[in-house]
Amino acid sequence: MKALLVFLFIFSIVVVVHEFGHFYFAKRAGILVREFAIGMGPKIFSHQGKDGTTYTIRILPLGGYVRMAGFEEEDELKPGMFVQLVLDEQNNVIKINTSKKIQLTNAVPVEVTAQNLVDELTITGYVNGQEADEQQFYVSPIATIIEEDGTEVRIAPRDVQFQSAKLWQRMLTNFAGPVNNFILAVVLFFILILLQGGVQNTQSTEIGSVAADSPAARAGLKTGDTIQEINGTTVSNWSELTQAVQKNGSDELTVVYKSGNQSKTVTMKPKKNTVNDQTVYQVGVGISMKTGIMDKIIGAFTLSINSFVQIFVALGSLLKSFSLDKLGGPVAIYQISSQAATQGWTTIIFVMAMISMNLGIFNLLPIPALDGGKLVLNIIEGVRGKPLSQEKEGIITLIGFGFMMLLMILVTWNDIQRFFF
Repeated sequence: MKALLVFLFIFSIVVVVHEFGHFYFAKRAGILVREFAIGMGPKIFSHQGKDGTTYTIRILPLGGYVRMAGFEEEDELKPGMFVQLVLDEQNNVIKINTSKKIQLTNAVPVEVTAQNLVDELTITGYVNGQEADEQQFYVSPIATIIEEDGTEVRIAPRDVQFQSAKLWQRMLTNFAGPVNNFILAVVLFFILILLQGGVQNTQSTEIGSVAADSPAARAGLKTGDTIQEINGTTVSNWSELTQAVQKNGSDELTVVYKSGNQSKTVTMKPKKNTVNDQTVYQVGVGISMKTGIMDKIIGAFTLSINSFVQIFVALGSLLKSFSLDKLGGPVAIYQISSQAATQGWTTIIFVMAMISMNLGIFNLLPIPALDGGKLVLNIIEGVRGKPLSQEKEGIITLIGFGFMMLLMILVTWNDIQRFFF
């Protein structure tokens, strides 16, 4: 149960932050965000803000989504549909009820024969009891529509739709989701560094800690001492120090170190241990930390850049020799989350940062249905001077979506085989 909660926590935070990036820049561009949802499935709570966005919480805690006006939406009213219309004092429609679950008082029941909620903002139909006369109703540009599940959202006139925004605004909106994931990774790495007390000072051989009853402790080394030589070889950073100890093995070491203003020489015999199925030799000293605020900020960016490069190297390896074993889906994320749940908050934060970075990079791949694919279409529009037709763009997006679904099925099945069988 704990592992499941950790998985849902990590997945939801990373996805919601991604979607918030799209939401924020869409609002800045004047695009109506009809719904900002946390979770999936049936709605359990909704609130419509003054900005026109309906904020919902849905029952399945699996990420979230944003619905932008005009973005891959179908007509919400069809001929033959029975709806209830709420009118204002000027007989303009201010609310359209399409849900059978909700009945409105003082509403006009209408059988729809035609509608245009994008340009003309009209609904035409027969009022119940007056089937002989077809009537036309004008719709307020800020009218709301109650959908089948009871969610009430704004209608989407042309001027607030996604395609009505300038090209650079749409590109920023598409790019903002992955950028938010990169920002989240930096913030999480910074929190991780704070919890660890600072950044590891890998360019120094200053001792940050000495384990009790270790070879170093018995030899007299203390926190703050600086190791200068091992077996006659000068060591200037922590990597050289650990390599020298490993190279020596279990034989006795001669260590020259500086304590205060004095240079001292001691001998010690490393202790043999097994870490992650590998044999290591340790003398019981820990790396020192840089604790300045700028050190921590620089450290967060350094960790983020390193993880970014690491993922790109893995992506390059995948392209050179494709294998499903190099990919991971929800099952793999669950397995990683399960392991993190047993190792404490620092591991959970690290895993969340890496997944956020992965999601940001993955969404920038030039695959239709992903943010990267949408950016490619934006670039094509900029080169052509006009967008592709909605039909062509829809077909491209559908192909990309089908490819992603097929890949997800294959990866998930491979993960199940790999982790459970």
